[in-house]
Amino acid sequence: MASTYSWSSLTFTHSLSQQSASSSGSLSCKISLPSRRLSKPNKSLTVTAILDAKPTILVTEKLGEAGLQLLKSFANVDCSYNLSPEELCTKISLCDALIVRSGTAVTREVFESSGGRLKVVGRAGVGIDNVDLPAATEHGCLVVNAPTANTIAAAEHGIALLTAMARNIAQADASVKAGKWQRSKYVGVSLVGKTLAVMGFGKVGSEVARRAKGLGMHVIAHDPYAPADRARAIGVELVSFDEAISTADFVSLHMPLTPATSKIFNDETFSKMRKGVRIVNVARGGVIDEEALLRALDSGIVAQAALDVFTEEPPPKDSKLVLHEDVTATPHLGASTTEAQEGVALEIAEAVLGALRGELAATAVNAPMVPAEVLSELAPFGELSEKLGRLVVQLVAGGSGIKSVRITYASSRSPDDLDTRLLRAMVTKGIIEPISSVFINLVNSDFIAKQRGLRITEERILLDGSPENPLEFIQIEIANVESRFASAISDSGEIKVEGRVKDGKPHLTKVGSFEVDVSLEGSIILCRQVDQPGLIGKVGSFLGEENVNVSFMTVGRIAPRKQAVMTIGVDDEPSKEALLKIGQISAIEEFGTEEINKDGAAEIKVETVDTVDYRTPPGQEDKAPETNDVHVVHLTRKKPDLVPDGGGGGGVLAGAAAAVSNAMQSAKNAISGSGKDKTKE
Repeated sequence: MASTYSWSSLTFTHSLSQQSASSSGSLSCKISLPSRRLSKPNKSLTVTAILDAKPTILVTEKLGEAGLQLLKSFANVDCSYNLSPEELCTKISLCDALIVRSGTAVTREVFESSGGRLKVVGRAGVGIDNVDLPAATEHGCLVVNAPTANTIAAAEHGIALLTAMARNIAQADASVKAGKWQRSKYVGVSLVGKTLAVMGFGKVGSEVARRAKGLGMHVIAHDPYAPADRARAIGVELVSFDEAISTADFVSLHMPLTPATSKIFNDETFSKMRKGVRIVNVARGGVIDEEALLRALDSGIVAQAALDVFTEEPPPKDSKLVLHEDVTATPHLGASTTEAQEGVALEIAEAVLGALRGELAATAVNAPMVPAEVLSELAPFGELSEKLGRLVVQLVAGGSGIKSVRITYASSRSPDDLDTRLLRAMVTKGIIEPISSVFINLVNSDFIAKQRGLRITEERILLDGSPENPLEFIQIEIANVESRFASAISDSGEIKVEGRVKDGKPHLTKVGSFEVDVSLEGSIILCRQVDQPGLIGKVGSFLGEENVNVSFMTVGRIAPRKQAVMTIGVDDEPSKEALLKIGQISAIEEFGTEEINKDGAAEIKVETVDTVDYRTPPGQEDKAPETNDVHVVHLTRKKPDLVPDGGGGGGVLAGAAAAVSNAMQSAKNAISGSGKDKTKE
């Protein structure tokens, strides 16, 4: 015999004292358990979770004191060093952020063990090859690094190794300390006039080139992504890989470790080099095939090597490469200056804290990479993009679901001067999050869209005019769906919304084919009406009677006394009674309301009320009036200082959300008599 259950309300009460940074909050959840119809009254279970208002940050390797103090001012900091992989996986489920250096492997198992709570991984340094980026992206975890603070230190160490190698400093020092005096054995080579090939012309590589130029060296460089004008500005010529390695007297490596660069310096590469070449590596050990380098040293192709990094760190004590007489080795000291350590600590602390607050990070490595100055310029358009996405998805009535979205950008800038990745990610976030059970952020928005079969295309309209303003408007269209608000359907049949940024604020400027002018803040009422005298006054009177203050009211119409869309901005959320009265005005064909918080939208509540349509067709006055569903959509946002943007169930509410979910599942299992608590599986 099948059992039928009815579920009643789920009520949350959240109280939080913010009188101090370390204040605690509590979240009480009353769950009304299901009961069989016509049987016992509903039972209740109350779950209370006590929460710490601060997020938790796990630091697994030593970090400068200045960075630690900055972290402690915002979060609970757990400094646990030398963790085994198992210990890390155990701890990570209690942490919102993780900060590592190069010695901690952040694997897929770490992200899976976090249970969705881990929101950001900070790499105190440049390289991120010890972090599983695909896994981080799939789990919605932002990865940030600190690419600038140790740039000078790494470049200086590269030059130090270059000069020490050229003059046999390390070997001569060991010889003297052994009581020997071998001047003729340690004759070196001069740097002036020699050719240095810088392999990787990024931040560190370009700084090494500057210093090498000061030593009188001729500098060439290879980097498939470096702009030629930046190289020319410091007197460096960009050449091909083969030309660089075949003409250089010295080769300095500054490339990242990727599948394409792994062991790129191998037997074949060394065979193309000039006999007697000298190699410096302060980048990543894995870019050199160490066995091949050892053979090249023994054969004389490579005269000397100065290595700060190795494939395995620390290298084996009996490593033939480290013990080779013509190798100068240091224990990964590239960033090891007092100034660099403090700088890296502060840089990564600021990046991690910014990410936890929901801010966009210019140093993010698995999110749309946008320079800091572009982030600042596009920030209001990013806000507009997300709000338009949230608006358009709430206009969809359901049916077969959303399959494709078209985003159109109108700008006077050329495509090369307008980076839309950030904007696309924000639109994706706005569209998916309200209709998804997962929480979307900039990191996983594209991944989740692809996973759910949502095709997002982008088009550009090139306008005449000054390119000073990055965008004139953004338009979003969803095809092959029905709309809750029929006026949102354009002449071509798609749900269409369009918006602009005015005075730094996002505005809705078109709904369907109707021109409107709506500030996307506060509560908004959209009405489709027949344009006629006195209608604005009637709506305003009803709102006034309910003590709802109107901040603005505009009308977009096709023609006088034809269909129009009226937009009304109100300071307070209208009551159902006020909405009922508006719906009873004969000229109102449909309407809905939307509340858009200044900080954006994160939580959706849809209400449906019945209103009476008094437009009874002539000759049918004896029939009961028809009723129309009025969809009231309220969009509100969790406090950004409590829950990071896009964090969803993480951050300060993570424990309570999990408790609520577990309690609901346990209650359902208990009532159904399954005797099995699936929350423990």
